[in-house]
Amino acid sequence: MAVHPKKSGALQAVSLTPLIDVVFLLLIFFLVASRIADEEPQLDLDLPDISATLPATFQPSELIININSEGEYFVEGQFRPFDGVREIVRRAHTNNPLTQSVIIRADRRTDWERVAEAIGLCRETGIRQYSATMNDGT
Repeated sequence: MAVHPKKSGALQAVSLTPLIDVVFLLLIFFLVASRIADEEPQLDLDLPDISATLPATFQPSELIININSEGEYFVEGQFRPFDGVREIVRRAHTNNPLTQSVIIRADRRTDWERVAEAIGLCRETGIRQYSATMNDGT
């Protein structure tokens, strides 16, 4: 005995209700968006000039302390005494207390004590991001 299942009408007719809902939602969205777009240019605002300001994502440049083979400090394009380097590092830390970094570069023939003084200066002023490298001067 063969079983003949009843065919339902659900497969024969596609429901358009969800499609109509989506079309109405899109229509409402574009009507509201166009209304907001029309109102925005009508506001008469006197905006400040921002040409002289820094961008919000400004990252401070690294402070580089170079030490030559004679143990002299070269910072910001000039040879400086240790007290001058201390003042520059303090000023840099004051301007950027959280993000200031220092790179200490020394000739390999430099007395390690000079490098240790520069590292101590960074720690003394509160700069936590520093690195020291020794190179051969070539």
